[in-house]
Amino acid sequence: MKKFWLVISSLIFFVFFILFTFVVKKELLNSFDFNTTVKLQNHISHQYDSFLSFFSLIGSFEILAGLLFFIILFRRKILSFLIFIPLAGAHIIEIIGKSLMHHPGPPFLFFRYNLEFLFPSSYVQPGSSYPSGHSLRVIFASIIISYIISKMKIKKFIKFMFIFLLLIINAVMLVSRISLGEHWPTDVIGGVLLGLSSGILALLFL
Repeated sequence: MKKFWLVISSLIFFVFFILFTFVVKKELLNSFDFNTTVKLQNHISHQYDSFLSFFSLIGSFEILAGLLFFIILFRRKILSFLIFIPLAGAHIIEIIGKSLMHHPGPPFLFFRYNLEFLFPSSYVQPGSSYPSGHSLRVIFASIIISYIISKMKIKKFIKFMFIFLLLIINAVMLVSRISLGEHWPTDVIGGVLLGLSSGILALLFL
């Protein structure tokens, strides 16, 4: 019964993702994207750009996929490696969305990433910015890690602190996507919905 509700929840978030994608495709939220990005960048000082750029590296495919691999390896359960199937599927949807949708990212004048290092995955630019891969990955990884923490035999307070820290990391990561001018808010929302859908589905294998 629990697996049934996981599938239903995953499908609900995927339907929300599809519906939201149509709204973005119709360019109904362009003014929301622009105004929100301008306001956010005006309220976040440039002195935080390096710190937020570091989060951009953490959210890369190489880091988060590697982290999940070692977490699953530590669990010593072969079936758990199947979580990479929903993750791969979500990335395929991401690439299709970025290839087929005409949704250019913020212009260069918004760009504030200021670290010299980039992972190879950052050079993959299908042509559009919707949905945000960083947002997708951090939500997916957080769902998996939160579930594993909830099953650990440690004090509830420690579990709460770990999950609270994950929420903070999520918030900073999602905000950094916009404040660094790498994505519009709608890209982030789309990535979150896709991350929720694939992350919840991945729990079937844990």
